[in-house]
Amino acid sequence: MKLVHWLFVVSVLLFVTGIGFVITGARSSRSAPAASATVQVVPVASIKQIMGGIVGPSAKVVFESVSTTFDTKGADEHFPKTDQEWAAVGNSAAALIESGNLLMLGSRAIDKGDWVTMSRALMSAGQDVLKAVDAKDKDLILEYGDALNISCDNCHQKYQRQ
Repeated sequence: MKLVHWLFVVSVLLFVTGIGFVITGARSSRSAPAASATVQVVPVASIKQIMGGIVGPSAKVVFESVSTTFDTKGADEHFPKTDQEWAAVGNSAAALIESGNLLMLGSRAIDKGDWVTMSRALMSAGQDVLKAVDAKDKDLILEYGDALNISCDNCHQKYQRQ
């Protein structure tokens, strides 16, 4: 083989090898170190504080958002009418959903069975209320508010402390 052919073969091999190094370097630079990406979460509030500060007030907003009162003048329906009123109910539903996460965080989960199941039931009921808020459907708020009440009652029957 002539010298020119050898130089051509060596040049092609060096070129292909260089492309390989570039691709390998690009792939390795995309992966982030896993250890530095973890966030340390430290629970601060007690279950009683979560219930008193988040769950109770948020559930009250949902429960009181739709009602009908009958008197001598007839029926008086109360439900959210403005965007701000709907947003307040939606914010409360979102707080209920997030409080379910808080109740399962770290050492707050009293057990891995019913406690987790009931916390998820709270979250599910909150998600349904949030869907009803998005639809601005007062009848669904009433229906899903009942499911929310049942999820609260079931948990309190088993776990509520005096």
